[in-house]
Amino acid sequence: MTPRTRRPDASMSLLTQVTSNPLDPGYRAAAERRARTGAPRRRGGVGAVATALLAVALGAGTTWAVLALRTPQSSELAAREVLAEQIVERGADVERLREESADLADQVTALQEQALSAADSPLLDQLQTDSVASGAVAVTGDGLRITLQDAQVAPGEDDPDGRVRDSDLQTVVNGLWAAGAEAVAVNDQRLGPTTAIRTAGDAILVDVVPLVGPYTVEALGDPQGLQTGLARTSGGQLLAVLQSTYGIRTQVSAQRELDLPASAAITLRSAALPEGVSVLPPGATDGPTGSASVSGTLSSGTSEGEL
Repeated sequence: MTPRTRRPDASMSLLTQVTSNPLDPGYRAAAERRARTGAPRRRGGVGAVATALLAVALGAGTTWAVLALRTPQSSELAAREVLAEQIVERGADVERLREESADLADQVTALQEQALSAADSPLLDQLQTDSVASGAVAVTGDGLRITLQDAQVAPGEDDPDGRVRDSDLQTVVNGLWAAGAEAVAVNDQRLGPTTAIRTAGDAILVDVVPLVGPYTVEALGDPQGLQTGLARTSGGQLLAVLQSTYGIRTQVSAQRELDLPASAAITLRSAALPEGVSVLPPGATDGPTGSASVSGTLSSGTSEGEL
């Protein structure tokens, strides 16, 4: 009996079958049937057209949805316009009220001077001196001007360390007070005993007024004395550090004439007449004594000190 000879590729029967019969039996049967009947191969047909139309419809629907989401609604546009109009109207009202407040303050000052000029001249002089110190009146004179401007950066970049901060202005202003400044203003906002320099977001506020750089600090007094005194304070040292380390541009210049406006009026909470001064004008009577007196304290809610 002749032994059976084993094929060399017997262990690779699966690979051999795939190599010898690459076409799937189902595909082979379909090809043979199509060859017997002579039917042509379908190319696309109704299914392909329907698929193309569906793809176009989906693309158009997606585009419409994106445009609808990005386009503001008519109600939103109307609300935005209403808010813009209200902002303009409120701004005009605020400006009008400021002008009225300034006019009333001038009238009050004139009445005070008229009432005190004949009765007590030293008191009037003291009132005028205190009005300058408190920022209640506008002042004019020579002094020092300091300008601080953010560091220059490339377009599209942001350098927080290169911005002027509220603490920088506070230090410079306190240095000017220490150097003997008689009155100080920042961007035409007069500083008084209760004035606060603070930050709200990216804006610097003097009280509640937002400022926009460059920031100009003006101080009344002897220009040479102010500059020399400022250099000895932390404010003068800070100016040098801001320019050399952070690139913040600073400029100090003497001015022959500076015009500093008055600050916002301080709320008077209580008042008292000096001893021996009658509440009523001469000739008027109030009850049996013919005069009356008021006791209390004069308080504006202020305190001296640094900002």
